[in-house]
Amino acid sequence: MGTIEISENGIAILKARIVVYGNAASEDLSQQIAEEIADMWTAAAGKIFINDKLYILKCMVQGEHHSDLQANDIFNNKDPELNFFRIEEFVNGNISFVDEINSNTGFFKLENLYKGSTTAAHEFGHTIGLVHPRYCDLRGKGIPGIMYPRGTLVDPQFQYDPNISAGLTGGTMHPKFRKVWKEEVAMLKINPNYHIDESHFVLGDFSNVWHDSHNRFA
Repeated sequence: MGTIEISENGIAILKARIVVYGNAASEDLSQQIAEEIADMWTAAAGKIFINDKLYILKCMVQGEHHSDLQANDIFNNKDPELNFFRIEEFVNGNISFVDEINSNTGFFKLENLYKGSTTAAHEFGHTIGLVHPRYCDLRGKGIPGIMYPRGTLVDPQFQYDPNISAGLTGGTMHPKFRKVWKEEVAMLKINPNYHIDESHFVLGDFSNVWHDSHNRFA
């Protein structure tokens, strides 16, 4: 979730803050996550359609570690720039997730957050309204877009192991190869339920879900 500020020079600035908490969260990790999201979504130089005009999207993201965050801090949040993610070594289902499409909360598995993983940029795409593509066979189509999920079929050079046959273990997309496509930026839609003013808008929506840590022995 985030806000959009449009300018007369054709730029739309997407602003968001990523607040991390949990036993595996840290200030360094919050900065890494914020940098990945901002860099990848800005690098696409894609255009978003707002009020009958096209604007080049630039992304500004701040990372914050709140070790003392409380559930009510999330439940009572009304700031559309705030996104809350718990980070733990263990996650039920063994994968990072957001609570829903168009949301501002979720859960990161620490293992998914190595530098260059693209996981944070992918999950952020969900928070601003994007879903996984329906068809996940990109063979012959080059670099995979940011919203393609694990298991996507890709050209060999974008697999975990380029020597493995497509679809077998190791023969699917390695997430580190994903890039934000211009077409993905073009799919973004402002939320019509929130009106800040004539030059400020909202992407995504409030879910405001607090997550407890998961118990691997439950």
